[in-house]
Amino acid sequence: MSGFTVRRLDTLTSREFGGLCEVLIDCVEGGASVSFMYPMTLAKAADFWREVAASMNRGERALVVAEDQQGAIVGTAQAVWAVAENQPHRADVAKMLIHRRARRRGLGAAVLKAAEDAAREAGRTLLVLDTASDDAERLYVRSGWQRVGTIPEFALMPDGAPCATVVYYKRLD
Repeated sequence: MSGFTVRRLDTLTSREFGGLCEVLIDCVEGGASVSFMYPMTLAKAADFWREVAASMNRGERALVVAEDQQGAIVGTAQAVWAVAENQPHRADVAKMLIHRRARRRGLGAAVLKAAEDAAREAGRTLLVLDTASDDAERLYVRSGWQRVGTIPEFALMPDGAPCATVVYYKRLD
């Protein structure tokens, strides 16, 4: 992962906000099923990151980013704390996004580990996630995640085609 820095954000500056919007737009335009449909606009990305920032301010999640040598954000992931009273030990890993220009360099593994570490620091011992990406599945397996199963037609790809999702979990204890 040479040439990249991974860190946790406490707040979002305008530079970070813009970089996160760029990464989200790039991933959706690249066909990632991450809750958004075509056309992916800056307005949709900005609305999403504003909601994430508000949730961070309420203490509901951790946000990690990866930056290249020039300080541009090229990847991100979140650990979102479960809200149910009977699940104080659990978090979801969400919106793990790597800009297409930065893939295949170990960045995904580093961002995932940083999200896991943030969850561990918050006292979480069980993580869950879902993915529609074969590449991400390989990463999760290599990182010690356990496959639960596939849910057919769980969501839509950005172009409207139905896609399955695969659910994974990982114990942090």
